[in-house]
Amino acid sequence: MNMRHLVIGPISLLAMAAPAVAQTEIQFWHAFTGRLGELVDEQVKTFNESQSDYAVVASHKGNYSETLNAGIAAFRAGEQPDILMVFEVGTATMMGAKGAVKPVYQVMEEAGAEFDPDAYIGAVKGYYTSTDGDMLSLPFNSSTPVLWVNRDALTAAGIDPDVDLTTWQTVGEVLDQLKAAGHECPLTTAWQSWIHLENLSAYHNVPFATQNNGFAGLDTELAFNGPVQVQHIQAMGDWAKDGKFIYTGRRNEGGANFRAGECALFTESSAGYAGIKAEAEFEFGVRPLPYWEGVEGAPQNTIIGGASLWVMEGQTAEEYKGVAAFLNFLSSPEIQAKWHQDTGYLPITAAAGDLTREQGFYEASPGTEVAVVQMTAKEPTDVSKGIRLGSFDQIRGIIDEELEAVWSGDKDAQAALDTAVQRGNELLRRFEQASQ
Repeated sequence: MNMRHLVIGPISLLAMAAPAVAQTEIQFWHAFTGRLGELVDEQVKTFNESQSDYAVVASHKGNYSETLNAGIAAFRAGEQPDILMVFEVGTATMMGAKGAVKPVYQVMEEAGAEFDPDAYIGAVKGYYTSTDGDMLSLPFNSSTPVLWVNRDALTAAGIDPDVDLTTWQTVGEVLDQLKAAGHECPLTTAWQSWIHLENLSAYHNVPFATQNNGFAGLDTELAFNGPVQVQHIQAMGDWAKDGKFIYTGRRNEGGANFRAGECALFTESSAGYAGIKAEAEFEFGVRPLPYWEGVEGAPQNTIIGGASLWVMEGQTAEEYKGVAAFLNFLSSPEIQAKWHQDTGYLPITAAAGDLTREQGFYEASPGTEVAVVQMTAKEPTDVSKGIRLGSFDQIRGIIDEELEAVWSGDKDAQAALDTAVQRGNELLRRFEQASQ
């Protein structure tokens, strides 16, 4: 018996020491800071502690655009990570990056991992799936825009905090009341192109671009200078002129203003929940994104923002097994439900949504289900399932410039959107030619 202990003892010690040496490292580059960065680190830590074969190393590489550019530069230098977070506007760019990415369905297949693409919510999955039905990247942080409300600010202005804000017409009336009460920031926004042109178009079931918003072919042309879009941007331009809409920047600069209690209404991602819940010292609420009453088919459905996880080519078979294990971990109902509840991002699987409901989260946190309902209440149409355009990040930059000209009063909405369409189409033609 003593001999058995003598033999087993050293082997046991070696087995305990082995994982630290034999672990396969998985490099994961992302774009999150602040509370979201902490939550990603928590996910990675939980995964690493749940098994001993792989060690995921998460690295922040800047904002969404900077992270995409860092990934491209690293691939060219042969130093790419295993997993790269890419925001949704970079999807067409990644799909066109031949030899740079390894489709998720292929990674799962080769690793022998259990993988059911039908487990993912259709409105989320469809954006990252090929026309053949193959999932190319894993939806990670999928959000949709909503209207955040500072209930205390409304009350202070003599407005019922439960006032109807369903339509842009009723929002306009509330902005008038806030302005009359002396409020200095009645409305602000984040991500102006994503919310006020891309989602506006889908929500009103009008095209942002031809060829099913680019899903049906590279020979797409921009179409966001139609009557519905012009009406909305002109209304916002008029509100900006009157001091009822305060422009704070192209990304999410307005988030700080809202969380500090300076602004009454804020159009932003559903994922604003994490920061607002952590920082707001006022009573807040979340409402569906408003729509223009009188537009046939509205409200349809909003579309996703956020990012997905792309697996990069050039890694070892063992690394890909680790990637498959990590992606399956992120998709598990428990992890996904916690992520949804902590952040306000959509649950990417039906099981995670069901678990969240069973856990009583929606009942305990009124409004947190708004984004899910808004995305899934209606079956998406050809022009409301998303937008997939080449050079989309640069096109957004053009749109930002033209919208800023409207907010400053230098252009009317029609002129600005016509110019944005013309300039953007030039980039689409270059992308089409480069992809042939």
